[in-house]
Amino acid sequence: MINISEVIETNRMIQNENLDVRTITMGISLLDCAAEDVAATCRAVREKLMRLAGSLVKTGEDIACDFGIPIVNKRISVTPVSLVGASCCRSPEDFVQIARTLDDAARELGVNFLGGYSAVVSKGMTPADELLIRSIPEALAVTERICSSVNVGSTKTGIDMDAVRLMGEIVKATAERTKERDSIGCAKLVVLCNAPDDNPFMAGAFHGVTEGDVVVNVGVSGPGVVKYALEQIPGADFETLCETIKRTAFKITRVGQLVAQEAARRLGVPFGIIDLSLAPTPAVGDSVADILREIGLEHPGAPGTTAALALLNDQVKKGGVMASSYVGGLSGAFIPVSEDQGMIDAVNAGALTIEKLEAMTCVCSVGLDMIAVPGDTPAESIAGIIADEAAIGMVNQKTTAVRIIPVAGKTVGDTVAFGGLLGHAPVMAVNRFDSSRFVHRRGRIPAPIHSFKN
Repeated sequence: MINISEVIETNRMIQNENLDVRTITMGISLLDCAAEDVAATCRAVREKLMRLAGSLVKTGEDIACDFGIPIVNKRISVTPVSLVGASCCRSPEDFVQIARTLDDAARELGVNFLGGYSAVVSKGMTPADELLIRSIPEALAVTERICSSVNVGSTKTGIDMDAVRLMGEIVKATAERTKERDSIGCAKLVVLCNAPDDNPFMAGAFHGVTEGDVVVNVGVSGPGVVKYALEQIPGADFETLCETIKRTAFKITRVGQLVAQEAARRLGVPFGIIDLSLAPTPAVGDSVADILREIGLEHPGAPGTTAALALLNDQVKKGGVMASSYVGGLSGAFIPVSEDQGMIDAVNAGALTIEKLEAMTCVCSVGLDMIAVPGDTPAESIAGIIADEAAIGMVNQKTTAVRIIPVAGKTVGDTVAFGGLLGHAPVMAVNRFDSSRFVHRRGRIPAPIHSFKN
């Protein structure tokens, strides 16, 4: 039974501490839209999206109004498009045609982003996979709301280094193709290892083949709520600290559970999962970095940062799992640089480098996220960074990702502004030593020994 004190507490978290439901994401299977020609596929894709998601945005707005809970984004994720277009696409241009159709539908539906312009190539690439990957720079240049992802490895299969090398080139090409807009195409492109099938967060969202025909997933967020809770216990011991984070995560996730169940009921589709992530925004007071400072660090990047982030991530998961029967997606603490003012401050103070961020990704939810680097960074260096993150995910049986932006014409010390939730970022230095001989080896890095389980 909900009592009045809990209602008052939730209202305070919403009004003063930036608690929100970050996204309602409708996952839609497009496998039944595949046809023998591109035009027929596009017609089927559009028809299904309009039919199933026609009331998504209004439903989200109605729930926000009825319950007084901010719902920031309404999004769609679809089946990896490399699968949808495999029967009809014979060139990268064919896949771009599907991307335009998806973008037009997303615009008409009013959703913020549509994810799933994706390929899963953790063990190898089909011809369709490679065509889609090679179409990404153009697809992201000519669309506004499309997000793209490529999964290049997993704990079970190892890392497809041919795909890693290709993605280094694709990231560079995407940056160049969108250079007039500060290479913003790369902000909508992520390279993953161990990608989940039910992730509601962009840019890595897609509707996996293990999912049903349609589902609603919800992502919650509340870094400001956690920070406020920790401010009430200054100097507390670790047990008290952990219990406070865990209890707070429980409360945050219960709000998401309420919204998810109501959205599923009103839309008439199954409820999928709650992603209980702490996802920051550029807004002051909505920062994971500020939580780390409240735990006791002068800046993220100081000695002890990885331990503090591990503590935070674990307690968020423990608290959230108790609050929902179906937890999935990524779930934990995100550390995107451009989307977290505290992380930006740490970079500008000289406390935080890419190498330290990489160490932090060993214990957080995703990986190197929304990091701007010099535009002249070689494709081989980007591929090496992708390989490093994929190796962390593969060995540790967790999702890792790289969303890196080699901003054309920018160098270390410059700042680039992407706007909205994508924020702004200082351009960070990349290790200048060469890894091209490693990157240009062919084949796969084998799966680790502990993957051999069935």
